[in-house]
Amino acid sequence: MADLSTLARPYAKAAFDYANENGAVNEWENFLFVASAIVNDKAFRTWLENPAVTAEHKSAALVDLYDSQVAGDSDSAFKQLLGESKGSRYGNSISYPKVSPALNNFIKQLAQQERLALLPEVYEHYRRHKAISLKQLDAYVTSAYPLTDAQREMLQTRLAASLNASVVIHESVDPSLLAGATIKVGDKITDDSMRGKLQQLKTQLTA
Repeated sequence: MADLSTLARPYAKAAFDYANENGAVNEWENFLFVASAIVNDKAFRTWLENPAVTAEHKSAALVDLYDSQVAGDSDSAFKQLLGESKGSRYGNSISYPKVSPALNNFIKQLAQQERLALLPEVYEHYRRHKAISLKQLDAYVTSAYPLTDAQREMLQTRLAASLNASVVIHESVDPSLLAGATIKVGDKITDDSMRGKLQQLKTQLTA
């Protein structure tokens, strides 16, 4: 049996192609992000797997949750989570549209084919399609100390120039690196940390 990622690919491509052609890329991405978080909840996933619950009920539950918790006027944890995913501290103050008929139909189709559990994988593939379309790459930077604004700007400029693409930096801190940083873009990892250099020196000395 194919793995979940493989099963999700055609759904993600169909979703992105439609959204891209109809100027709704961000709208669909927002919904898929929140729906993925919901589906990853253990209790909700157990409910999804209940054969007594109809496909129509399952799809309606996801859409209703999004419309009420994200597209609604009131503050919510989902809206805050979505805002944080966009790099905004003001997730609850942003206005999000309700689920469109086309997106609603897409979710209904997933439910009818018993594929709602694939939503986290669909979301990840959808993001990749968007990144390729925008020529945008994710760079995962792990540094010994938090980056300063100047360091972040310089790093982003250099990466964008070397990769010939727009770069989104995702930061994390690992003091065990001692100094410097590691940078991961796709499958390529650049280790410019002090720990990495010491390990390299040790390997050379013991070779």
